[in-house]
Amino acid sequence: MALDEALMERARAAGEWVLRVYSWSSPTISLGRNQTAHDRYDLDRIRAMGLHVVRRPTGGRAILHDREITYSVTAPVDGAGDLGESYARINALLLAALASIGVHAAAAEPTKRASAPGLAPCFDEPAAGELTVGGRKLAGSAQWRADGALLQHGSILVEDDQSLLGALTRGVTAAIPAPATLAETLGRTPSIGEMAEALGAAVRTLEDPDVGTMAIDEALRARASTLVVRYLDDAWTWRR
Repeated sequence: MALDEALMERARAAGEWVLRVYSWSSPTISLGRNQTAHDRYDLDRIRAMGLHVVRRPTGGRAILHDREITYSVTAPVDGAGDLGESYARINALLLAALASIGVHAAAAEPTKRASAPGLAPCFDEPAAGELTVGGRKLAGSAQWRADGALLQHGSILVEDDQSLLGALTRGVTAAIPAPATLAETLGRTPSIGEMAEALGAAVRTLEDPDVGTMAIDEALRARASTLVVRYLDDAWTWRR
């Protein structure tokens, strides 16, 4: 989370777009920026299961990061268009990358008012524009804009373990519909490297044929090291 925020700052200063694709070093629940979570989760059970918790700078609802692939996009707002335009632009990359590995997804149509950031997991239902397969949510995304830059986070499910989130809350009793997954759709489990290569090819085809791989330099690493203090702070994680 700290590195993504540092990349957002870099986008603000340098005017560059960066697509980052990553996995997590240990299973972690990420809470949305404005999600009410204080006293809503069974922390003893979370700790007993060896899970960590962090609060994202982006919005939306809780996600379990374990059997999924996370991406972030950081960019200057100038040239990105409004929220809908930037979502569509990033979705085009995701859809092209997924199609190249054999997953034919579609963006969900708006059917009702967006869900409030409550206790139901992110993959409970698709919001307008999120990616689905057979009407079931495959990838969730949320975007944050501040001071001329944007950060979009997204999670693409490889396998389904999101229903576990309901068992870790105090108050969610309804059954959670099964989301779509890459493993189910493909009949195999793709690696993060395969998905990263597919996304890189989509960027080169749709955005910039000369795009390169960015190394994490010392300045970026130092800024992330400063920002990480907030994401390790329970006062931020459980602030609401």
